Amino acid sequence: MFQKGRRRSACGVDRTGFERQTWRWPGVRPMTDFQLPETRYAQSGDVSIAYQVMGEGPVDLVLVPGFVSHLEFLHELTGFTSFVRRLASFARVVMFDKRGQGLSDRMAGAPSLEVRMDDLRAILDAIGSRRAALVGFSEGGCMSIMFAATYPERVSHLILIGCFSRSADRSSDEAWEVRLEQIVKHWGAGQLIKTIAPSEASKPSAVAQFGRFERLASSPGALRTILRLNRQIDVTAILPTLQMPTLVLHRKADLQVPVEFGRKLAGAIPGVKYIEYPTGDDHAFWLGDIETMLGDIEEFITGHRDHGAVELERVLATVLFTDIVDSTRSAAAMGDQRWLRLLGDHDQLVQQMVGKHRGNLVKTTGDGVVATFDGPGRAVRCALAIGSETKQIGLPVRAGLHTGEIEIRGNDIGGIAVHAAARVMSHSGSDEVLVSRVVTDLVAGAGLKFAERGSFELKGLPGRWDLFAASG
Repeated sequence: MFQKGRRRSACGVDRTGFERQTWRWPGVRPMTDFQLPETRYAQSGDVSIAYQVMGEGPVDLVLVPGFVSHLEFLHELTGFTSFVRRLASFARVVMFDKRGQGLSDRMAGAPSLEVRMDDLRAILDAIGSRRAALVGFSEGGCMSIMFAATYPERVSHLILIGCFSRSADRSSDEAWEVRLEQIVKHWGAGQLIKTIAPSEASKPSAVAQFGRFERLASSPGALRTILRLNRQIDVTAILPTLQMPTLVLHRKADLQVPVEFGRKLAGAIPGVKYIEYPTGDDHAFWLGDIETMLGDIEEFITGHRDHGAVELERVLATVLFTDIVDSTRSAAAMGDQRWLRLLGDHDQLVQQMVGKHRGNLVKTTGDGVVATFDGPGRAVRCALAIGSETKQIGLPVRAGLHTGEIEIRGNDIGGIAVHAAARVMSHSGSDEVLVSRVVTDLVAGAGLKFAERGSFELKGLPGRWDLFAASG
């Protein structure tokens, strides 16, 4: 329903930079298939540096990663691909794994900022880029600053997200040593999600997924080495030498890099533009209010921020949100392994039910799913079927539905109708399917039954909403 045609280039890659292949990470059951950009390699001396290119815009934009990354598995994390695809609507976006991590060559020790600059230059040369905008994230901002100051002729714009200038300022040596040992001890269990992506931290499946990302990105020993080297980073002295337009973005409640470090960083850069976001505590740039941030980035680079709005497709759809009741308590009682197996069974059942009712499974939300339907009757019947099937495996769910206009954002969706469906679900009880009045009006005569549940205020939405419990 939502797939748009793409023009193909002669080399077999579509014009957004995607290979014609379906991506399925071994052992992961994706809720929506999508196509990944091809992973390629640039030679930096004797070391192969993995990179991906997405989009064909007139501006080259390089995403410089934080302290760990894994090019391909990052696409499994909620929101990452949508964020990059939005950037690719106006730029040729380049992503890479620094040496020693992810899909790049492993090595003994940790690379200095100078060596990392060589790797970035090798990637730019490999793709034929003479000048690019750099988007440095977290620790990656320090290397971006150094590269921009050293090679100003190759950097058109510098954007720093959740960054700092001197790592040692973030804690005392004693507190840092304790923190280091805790990170290494729990590496691979997904514990860093609590400060990097706290909005996802309450979802056991998201924690398990983040743990796999950690394990694939780096080993514990290599992590210890890179963190010790990063502790010594200090680019404060070169901030006044930056000559290109620079944008510093920071979330006020960032739990990983407190906002005062973003303010201090911006205060030392001549002519900087500083934007502080008042909401959200995620350090991960691809989570939270990404539309505002993406608009700020696009406007800074291109002078306008309406490219993404022009690209959006709007359609009428019925949106379904589901959620496993008391999932956190159940996960704690069962243990991680049993819970993840049961969650996998849940995901498979939901996939089958959505497919059977001709729906589009948009994404998982950790303990539930978001799906869309072009018929409200099928959407309600699908929700009832999901409740019946998952109850048989001991996982009661609740569901909420609303029909309205939605925005198609790549593999994701947005718009007031999406928020409304989520709010409707929040009032649903265990084994209950709640719908808005719009849904009941549209399915009149379809043989479905509805019981009034009352009038409610839905957070963030105007007026009061009449809600109804559906039954077959």
